[in-house]
Amino acid sequence: MRFQANRDVFSEAVSFAVKLLPQRTTLPILSGVLIEANETGLQLSSFDYEVSAQTTIAADVEETGTVLVSGRLLAEIASKLPNAPVHFSTEDSRIRVSSGSASFTLLSMPVEEYPSIPQVSAQTGLVPADEFAAAVAQVAVAASRDDVTPVITGVQLEVGETSLGLVATDRYRVAVREIDWDSGSNGASAEPITALVPARTLQEVGKTFGHSGTISIAITSKDDRELIAFTGDKKTVTSLLIKGNFPPVRRLFPDTVENYAVLNTAELIEATRRVSLVLEREAALRYSFTNDGLTLEALGSEQAQASETIDAILTGTETVVSLKPQFLLDGLSAVHSEFVRISFTKTDNPNKPGPVLITGQSSKEQVTSDSYRYLLQPNLLLR
Repeated sequence: MRFQANRDVFSEAVSFAVKLLPQRTTLPILSGVLIEANETGLQLSSFDYEVSAQTTIAADVEETGTVLVSGRLLAEIASKLPNAPVHFSTEDSRIRVSSGSASFTLLSMPVEEYPSIPQVSAQTGLVPADEFAAAVAQVAVAASRDDVTPVITGVQLEVGETSLGLVATDRYRVAVREIDWDSGSNGASAEPITALVPARTLQEVGKTFGHSGTISIAITSKDDRELIAFTGDKKTVTSLLIKGNFPPVRRLFPDTVENYAVLNTAELIEATRRVSLVLEREAALRYSFTNDGLTLEALGSEQAQASETIDAILTGTETVVSLKPQFLLDGLSAVHSEFVRISFTKTDNPNKPGPVLITGQSSKEQVTSDSYRYLLQPNLLLR
């Protein structure tokens, strides 16, 4: 194999291929990147039996062939090469990578032992890339990081006729967002589809494909393996879906809420960060909503307390809630509007406030058109 490629294009392609690989693999061969050179250019692939990445780039191929090489090492080398064309060649089990005056020799890995990359052909639908990336960033933060319950470490994608819903929960909060969905020739008769995608994978997909114009999504079952594929801009990522039933968290959202407060989003974020400085880990802040505004209080320890009052427009009765500041900040940071509405839901116990519902406000009076909703409870929403 022998080819020449643009340094930046090659480096970006290798970086993309290794990005989703785990830091440590049970099988060393799964840490490799498969490079296939043919008459039309290069195809770079990686696969660890759960997630795969594949991309094609242009290259001047003098001799076709296929080689497997340590992915992270090649990515490190490619990112640090001089600003000159990359020359790549193989001889027996050795690989030579050179650019300008820099030259590296690497050992190849056995291609015949590498697993076949999953191929997904049928397209389920299309989404706008920028909207999808924004929705993933808003929702994935609410997914659990505790592998003890795998089903809530993912983001549930819910395909409708014209919309795609994204839902995540870690039992303390629920985040939901809807975006436009084009089912193409599948039409309105298509059955509703759900896919539970690992949150980490979906976050990388959002970052990688955010500027691709549109993202093609395909959901399929193959050999008892349920897969989802994301394709855009000559790149494809596939992922195994998480098996299990996602909890029915949408029913936790109230139809209407009459008691709420509207605040400046940035002011609430900054006040929460300041007052929480004296809190011990995992402690909650007390938020007192009155007709005079919002008072934040951190009792902290005997050595330190803090409080601050900011403007708030209250509709309904005065309310006091205790919330974990980081969970609140996650929701506020995902509200892409100048103002935020914090709504107070009710429970059967009049002395115990229900979860707070966070939504965007484009002005003090006008609700934003963004469909993002974030439900937060200091106690477990689900048991």
